[in-house]
This record gives sequence, C-alpha cells and structure tokens, in this order.
Amino acid sequence: MMSQLQEIAILESISQTASPASEVEAKPLLASLVAANTDNIESAISEEPVNRSFKLPVWLSWFVRRLISSLAGIIVISMLVFVATQALPSDPARIILGPEAPEESVLKLQHQLGLDKSIVEQYLNWIEPALKGDFGISIDSNLPVTTLIGIKLKNSLVLLFFVLAIMVPSAFAIGVYLALHRDTALDRSVIGSLIFFKAVPSFAIALGLVMLLSTTVFNIFPAVSLFESGRSIFTQLQFMVLPTLTLILSTMPYLVRLVRGSMIEVLESEFVTAARLRGVPEHQVIWRYAIPNAIIPAIQAIALMASVLLGGALVVEVVFTYPGIGSALNSAVDIRDVPVIQAIVLFLASGVMVINLLADFATVLLTPRLRTSS
Repeated sequence: MMSQLQEIAILESISQTASPASEVEAKPLLASLVAANTDNIESAISEEPVNRSFKLPVWLSWFVRRLISSLAGIIVISMLVFVATQALPSDPARIILGPEAPEESVLKLQHQLGLDKSIVEQYLNWIEPALKGDFGISIDSNLPVTTLIGIKLKNSLVLLFFVLAIMVPSAFAIGVYLALHRDTALDRSVIGSLIFFKAVPSFAIALGLVMLLSTTVFNIFPAVSLFESGRSIFTQLQFMVLPTLTLILSTMPYLVRLVRGSMIEVLESEFVTAARLRGVPEHQVIWRYAIPNAIIPAIQAIALMASVLLGGALVVEVVFTYPGIGSALNSAVDIRDVPVIQAIVLFLASGVMVINLLADFATVLLTPRLRTSS
C-alpha cells in the first residue's frame, strides 16, 4: 500500500511539472492507481477486527478502595465504641436488678449476660448479631434496641430532611446572589449577620427563638415538640418549625459563605473571562460556566453539614424535647443503658462514613479531571 501511495505522489509531481502532452498521458495512470489504492484501504478496514470490549471506569478501583477503607473505619469505630461503653462507671447487671439486689444474684446475671468473659469475647458476641441488625435488649425498657430507637431514628431523619431541603437551595441562592453583588451594602450586612449566627451557640439560638415565637411576644409556634402518639409526624408539622429553624440558622452561614467564595473565584477565573470576550451572554456565563463549577466545592460542605446535623442535633433535640435519636442518646447516657448507647453511636458513626463516601463519589463524578484520572 505504501508503494502505491508513493507512486501516486510521484505521478502527481510529474503531472504538475511535465508538459501538457505528458500530463495527459499521466492522468489515466494516476486515476487507476488511486482507484486501486482506495480498494486496498477499504478491504483493510473491512478486515480489521472491531474492538467492542467493555472497559470499566477508571475511577472504579478508587471507589472500591474507598469503600473498603470506609468499612474498615466502621469496624474500628465499633471497637472504640464498645471499649468506651465498657469503661462507663456502671454495671448493667446491677442496673437491671437494682441497687438492693444481693451480690450472688448480680454475679449470676453477669454470667448470663456474658459480662464475666474477656472484653474480646464480649465484643465478638456483640458485633456478630449487630452486623445482622440485632443490638440486644435495652436495660431500661427491656425492649429490643432496634425497636426502641427505630421511631426515634425516623423522627431524626425527617428533621434532617426538612433542614437540608430548605437550607441547601436557600444557601445556594443567597451565596450566588451575594457573589454577583459583592462589596455592596447588602452583601456586607448579610455577611455580618451570617457571622453573628455562626458565632452564637445553637442552644442560644433555640432559646432566642422560643422567647420570640413561643411567648407573649409572638405566640405562634409551640415551645416543645410534644407529638401525639398514633399520628403521623407530617400531620404535626407545627412542632417541627422551631427545631428546623434553629438548625438552619446555625448551619446555613457556613454553606452560604462557601458558595459565595467559590462563585467569586469562578467568576474571576480565566475561562469565564474568555467566555465573556467571545461575546457569551452574561446569563449563560453564570448558568453554564460559573454555577456548575461553584457547586463542586459545595458538595463537601453539604456532606459536612449533613454529618453535623446527623450527630450534632443533640442539643436542639434536648431543648425542644424533640423525640429524635439525640434525645434517645441523652436518656440512655443518663441511665447507663449500654446497648442503646452502643447502637446509637455506631449508627451515627456509620452514617457519617456513608455521607462522606457519597460526597466523595459525587465530587469525582462531577470533576472531569478526577473522573478520568487513574
């Protein structure tokens, strides 16, 4: 094939430099060589096997390693939780039988519960059923731990959903607006207010909202979340207003400032400047270039906020007597209900691990450099 191509090139050069008579003689030979070379190329292409093998994404190995490390982290956390609860100054057998029970009865119950075994044996006896969802029996209520904390967990997840559903869109809208109107009087006043709410503890915000919206000033919402049993939580939303508003005011300032900073950085980047120089309309610059790139850093911030809300809503739940997982953990610590403490802390730690894993996965998928890098 290469020799024919060389011949075609020679004939083309001859036809360009030779006389008109010789050019007429060279053209038929040139046409025949081109036709023969085209047939050879088509036959070579048709004979070449097509590689249709499926290739795994390059980020899959990273995700598998990340998943394995998260599972290993959960195992380590379960060990720490078990050791820490065993170090509590309490005896589950004594709590069950009462302070006046004879020592022989306490020792017998300790043997039945396996408390007289080594800590390694106790951990293995606890983690094996725990991996199947069985965390034992509550010392206080004598009910299965999963049944006891199931409703509490549902209430906490509903509260988390409402907070994130309101906070995330609001934070993005406010952050983008402030970035587009930075250094104005409105921008400075809003940033100052956000810094104030970030500096105030969440319990102080909760008490301030109770004084403002649940007393003689504005008696609008109930001060405590006393849900009626037997009714869906979605039919009693008035009890969720103050806890939701408290968590939004205490967590949204961080996300708003991060979105504002990311948006300003993107608007000052070179590719946005190049888009403006090409005459791209400003609304397309914002929606097609700036906002998609400003979202990526905010994903990790949303994961951080979700982790804080999942494990850090304890104070707010206690202030408003909200029947969530935080209140259940507080009550379990007061009465030294070890199985409940172990189950709740392990769930919170696992939840934080899962949220961080999903945030990292979303960041990789939305970032081309990370998605295509091995």
